[in-house]
Amino acid sequence: MSLKKLSKSKGFTLIELLVVITIIGLLASIVLVSLNSARAKARDARRVADLYQIVLALELYYDTNGTYPNPGWGWRSECPSWGGFTANNVIPGLTPNYMGSFPSDPAMNKSNSTYCYLYLSNGTDYALLDHNGPEINYSSQTTLMDPTRDGGSNGCIVDGSSFWSWKVSSPGGRCW
Repeated sequence: MSLKKLSKSKGFTLIELLVVITIIGLLASIVLVSLNSARAKARDARRVADLYQIVLALELYYDTNGTYPNPGWGWRSECPSWGGFTANNVIPGLTPNYMGSFPSDPAMNKSNSTYCYLYLSNGTDYALLDHNGPEINYSSQTTLMDPTRDGGSNGCIVDGSSFWSWKVSSPGGRCW
């Protein structure tokens, strides 16, 4: 009686197993895509926080010294294309007195000089960039859009759409 019934009720068919494996694979793919998106947003949030932390340290430096750190004219960065300085020498005099250590972009690639924080100052004004990272969603922070590097015709206003930098600056450094 039951030998036939028992053999039919045990186990799964190959098709059922393939359907379950396919569903699990699709769900895992969706989770991984969502996780990568969340990681990119987290890196952007860290970049924004880093820029504002550096600005705060610059303003503290200015309050104490009456000038911004002026390492001479020319962009400075950890990336080789802009000097290849050590992190704590990108902005001389800022560390350790005004910030514990100078932050680096979470995706910085020194060999390609991408995802780099850049600094420029004449002592009176400064400009600070987070430069050239294809994964950065520049339009997510409209207040940080760099008018000089937006592909527009006027370097002092945001009038383009091909961004490759976020920027914070003193008023006089806006057009650098």
